[in-house]
Amino acid sequence: MTALDEKAAARNEGQAAANVPNRSGSTEAPRAPRPADSLGGDGGAPRVGRPASQPRDGHLHPDAVAAIMAADHGDAFGVLGPHQVGPGTWEVRAILPEAKSARLVTGGQSIPFERVHPDGFYVASVKSEGRPLYEIEVEAWDGTSARRHDPYGFGPSLEQSEIDGLRQIGSNLVYRVLGAHAGELDGISGFRFAVWAPNARRVSVVGDFNDWDGRRHPMRLWLNGGVWELFVPGLKAGQNYKFEIRGPDGALQPLKADPVAFRAQHPPQTASVLQGLNEPQWHDSAWMDSRGEKDPRHAAMSVYEVHLGSWARVPGEGNRYLTYKELSDRLIPYVKELGFTHIELLPITEYPFDGSWGYQPVSLFAPTSRFGTPDDFVAFVNAAHAAGIGILLDWVPGHFPLDAHGLGLFDGTHLYEHADPRQGFHQDWGTYIYNFGRTEVSAFLTANARFWLEHYHLDGLRVDAVASMLYLDYSRRAGEWIPNQYGGNENLDAINFMRKTNEATYSHAPGTITVAEESTSWPGVSHPTYTGGLGFGFKWNMGWMHDTLKYMSEDPIHRRYHHHNLTFGLLYAFSENFVLPLSHDEVVHGKGSLLGKMPGDRWQKFANLRAYFGFMWGHPGKKLLFMGGEFGQEREWNHNQSLDWHLLDDPLHAGVKDLIRDLNHVYTSTPALYARDVEPGGFQWLVADDSDNSVIAWARKGKADGEVAIVVSNFTPVPREGYRVGVPAAGYYREAINSDAERYGGSNVGNMGGVQSQPEQSHGQPHSLSLTLPPLSTLILIREG
Repeated sequence: MTALDEKAAARNEGQAAANVPNRSGSTEAPRAPRPADSLGGDGGAPRVGRPASQPRDGHLHPDAVAAIMAADHGDAFGVLGPHQVGPGTWEVRAILPEAKSARLVTGGQSIPFERVHPDGFYVASVKSEGRPLYEIEVEAWDGTSARRHDPYGFGPSLEQSEIDGLRQIGSNLVYRVLGAHAGELDGISGFRFAVWAPNARRVSVVGDFNDWDGRRHPMRLWLNGGVWELFVPGLKAGQNYKFEIRGPDGALQPLKADPVAFRAQHPPQTASVLQGLNEPQWHDSAWMDSRGEKDPRHAAMSVYEVHLGSWARVPGEGNRYLTYKELSDRLIPYVKELGFTHIELLPITEYPFDGSWGYQPVSLFAPTSRFGTPDDFVAFVNAAHAAGIGILLDWVPGHFPLDAHGLGLFDGTHLYEHADPRQGFHQDWGTYIYNFGRTEVSAFLTANARFWLEHYHLDGLRVDAVASMLYLDYSRRAGEWIPNQYGGNENLDAINFMRKTNEATYSHAPGTITVAEESTSWPGVSHPTYTGGLGFGFKWNMGWMHDTLKYMSEDPIHRRYHHHNLTFGLLYAFSENFVLPLSHDEVVHGKGSLLGKMPGDRWQKFANLRAYFGFMWGHPGKKLLFMGGEFGQEREWNHNQSLDWHLLDDPLHAGVKDLIRDLNHVYTSTPALYARDVEPGGFQWLVADDSDNSVIAWARKGKADGEVAIVVSNFTPVPREGYRVGVPAAGYYREAINSDAERYGGSNVGNMGGVQSQPEQSHGQPHSLSLTLPPLSTLILIREG
């Protein structure tokens, strides 16, 4: 907001602005006609008028004073501040309920204010050729005194073009215009507040700087856009605030947090915190310069999904959370050691209830204060990028909670949500659904997506619950939903929103990605919008996850009857750009842990889990694993507890962790395993039909000739000697991964480090390998040379 002075100077030169005299003495042209029923004065017109009671000659009317003191006046600038009442004569009016007395300080004069209302409405008269510049000196009832600038002595700090830009889906003006921005206006420092509340009768900013008194700082309405704005001089970062809103029916709403707050209080406190859109202190220029050079579809991507509040805690200090700083020092080196390329954060946009895990956010522009300040979060991102690790964020644009301080019924009307519960209320989650058909709402959400990628340098967004947005009848019975204009169940407004958001993010933040959590067979989720797709970069492969986990949960003696659960995913594996997710959703709500899903005795459970991970890392698709899975967490995830790190003292758990580290190393260093993830030509079946032995094998191919990896899984506890597998190229195949290796806790059956191919045809291939398949294992063999 340091540009506020420049804007004021430009307005002083005569371009159209609000009908409010500026501090330099000139009077600006009106922005919009004043309604005939306005209270009058020099301010912007109210959205909801009252009977005319303010004389057109500028003199103060008692009804206007009464309305201001009742906090029921929609045009505060029409009453407060300086008003010319005669040639060379001005009245300055102020609300000072905390004042025992007050004086107007201007041009070397100190003029006493007269109290004209017992609750603290003051008026002072001053002679001035032009609009006076002044300060107010207040003596409080406790005997203290202070001098300050008057918010109503300033002209507007916004332009109509900025207000108009709030309707541009894809623009970033939402977070550059709305919210609380620090800076200077007319050389005076403070904060400028702006909030979209088009149906409100009156909006005030309240906080610990004005005793949360809605009479003290009522705002100016921009009729053409529905934005309320006020510059409050002298405020400092760290102070708490909300908006007090009187709805169109005159009813006061619960105090509302700022929808575009950049910082929020630690729950259960609910206020927004003055922060400003400060430029973070970045040290990741090399990362950002190179980010756009890669095509993520052809790059290795192994994602560690993390809930920051339960990855690790500090038991000796009341089981408190780690801070962003502590997470920088502990989580990032851990992820680096294990070889993951990305960390995916469960939602950290500020949310009121821990049990929602962040999926019911209130302040979409504020990193949660649970772990520190926004600057601390910047340091966390800096540390990740310095370690070569990207950061993805779970982003929730589909719904929001009913908390009174949130977006619901924001200005006394269904502003952000649909009014009809058949469209605006999510029955499963007890949340409101955004009205994507309202341009300002879609623009708000799209700007938020850009905000995290551009302002906080995040590397991608995993978009939550896409299916719930795509379908009007999602989780609804007949009669509980409203068809679209063509009679279908597709949410056309949500589809348009998602397409425009993906276009905006890929255009303005090259090298970042968007990932859809989409659980249906909607076509073209990760296809470009110009081909009719939704425009996401990737889609979670929920079908693969469900099928393969179901297979792994079967006793090995029965797996032959479920072999199709391993192979079915390859029928559609290249229809989308897929991520293979073993996410938090698979280890909650009674589902147990990944290890707990595995059959057999303790040794077999670990062997099954290791074989499954090897199968996953060799399968086409990017990888995602929820925290704790990497060492075989035994109990179900609990968001209120740390992971069970003591398990790493057990060699079987430590072996799983070592396997994950080696899988990531082999994966990221072997182009055959990732470079053609989205191309059918990068995959070739070798053994797909050996259900009797529960053996499956395929080849992965890179872009260069001879880049070949062979993946073979044996999902029975029976070792198999001399198992022949055809291969597409002759050579020595190094055993890069054997999930049965002794160092992982296995039986150490294997192929002595590698196998030379033989010119013996098998499985339609000109060459073959004679392999020893360990029990309950996966082998990954890399062709050398």
